[in-house]
Amino acid sequence: MGILNVTPDSFSDGGRYLDVSSALERARQMVAEGADIIDIGGESTRPGASPVSIELELKRVVPVVRKLAEEVTVPLSIDTSRPEVMMAAAEAGAGMINDVRALRKPGALSTALDLGLPVCLMHMKGEPASMQHCPHYENVVQEVYEFLNEQLNCCLDAGFPGKSILVDPGFGFGKLPEHNRLLLQNLETFLGLGVPLLVGMSRKTFPEARAGKIPKDQITADHALNAVQKGAAVVRVHNVKLSHTLIRNWEKEYSGCSSPSSVSVREALP
Repeated sequence: MGILNVTPDSFSDGGRYLDVSSALERARQMVAEGADIIDIGGESTRPGASPVSIELELKRVVPVVRKLAEEVTVPLSIDTSRPEVMMAAAEAGAGMINDVRALRKPGALSTALDLGLPVCLMHMKGEPASMQHCPHYENVVQEVYEFLNEQLNCCLDAGFPGKSILVDPGFGFGKLPEHNRLLLQNLETFLGLGVPLLVGMSRKTFPEARAGKIPKDQITADHALNAVQKGAAVVRVHNVKLSHTLIRNWEKEYSGCSSPSSVSVREALP
């Protein structure tokens, strides 16, 4: 999954793809580099970010989704928590919902159900503006698992087919570097939820990154490969080429190829 932020203040690429033409050019580049899905976001969720109005988020994402739906050959995901944006993006051509708040905003769950699109439920402790202010866990793996299990069951009880739901432990969203390390180390635990696993590894902070000796994109690619080896179906990254090359080379070498869950994700997307 290639990340396309159409925001002025995102952590990594804020301000680079604000107009439709530059967003389209970047999306085409990521597809050429191996992206299977393009994830489009119009509201930054970096640490310390403030929310934007619904009107501004719609203005940012809808023209981009509409143009990309006409021009690129892979499914599009909309990175949003707002039901209004979900609806407008789906009408413009988005085929998946990626929600950092796991459909907890009023109306989000029912809207996603009505749209009938695959959805990713992510764990986030707190809100972007304050989530990195000393987040605390007694057992980060257990607490994240229990949250995702609860939200997954809410969706299933509401009528979502299990094959259309993914879960994401939310690396970097209300987690310190040590929490990120523990989640990656124990990633197989989340396979127990019985649905495909999506991980957003891109440029999140891990203990080894503090040394500053390894480029962040290389750390991301290494962690993305590790996540796939542990059963992740989708890895969400900025540098598609590096992660794609590393993962595909590993698949060729060990002939394990894509996990069954990654195949089911592709089949579920329009």
